[in-house]
Amino acid sequence: MDDEITGLAVAIGARVRSERQARQWTLDQLADAAGVSRRMLVTVEQGGANPSVGTLLKLSEALGVGLPVLVEPPTRETATVTRAGAGAVLWSGDHGGRGVLVASATLPDAFELWEWTVEAGERHDSTPHAPGTRELLHVLDGALLVEVDGAVHELTAGDAVAFAGDVAHAYAATGRDRVRFTLAVYEPAAGGAGSAGATGSTKRGARDA
Repeated sequence: MDDEITGLAVAIGARVRSERQARQWTLDQLADAAGVSRRMLVTVEQGGANPSVGTLLKLSEALGVGLPVLVEPPTRETATVTRAGAGAVLWSGDHGGRGVLVASATLPDAFELWEWTVEAGERHDSTPHAPGTRELLHVLDGALLVEVDGAVHELTAGDAVAFAGDVAHAYAATGRDRVRFTLAVYEPAAGGAGSAGATGSTKRGARDA
């Protein structure tokens, strides 16, 4: 890991541990509620790995907090500036594509702004997010295929689409060139796991955006 990734992993681990301890949950209780292994949870809390977005979303759902809460510092300012290149890289494609969370707010509804680069031949499949989630996508460069609940939408530079994020959806680069797009996500306040004895079921599933 480089210093940036290591720092992000440590910050995420500290926040997950803080949220778990605030609820007086054991490691096993949170692992069961989130549907992840105890070993994975220990690794995350120790900052020993850069967890996938799917894992982070399972943990955030179980804890009843939005994804931004886990990847941002606990102190919140009136305005939070994310400098160029400082966003949290939460998805990496096989050929160099990246999904970067560049801005977010939790009010308690979660609002997220992403910057995506999908290289030729890459595809990202996302399972449904929490009920009521909505997404807005704007293609900046290239040709992008967006699948929403089985329906296929072919977009090129300048095109935009609004769609439900609480159904299965996917993004794929359909041409020979990379695709760049921005993605805004609105997710209603999470209902949380309910109690320390909750099962491993989640509303979001494994989401990367």
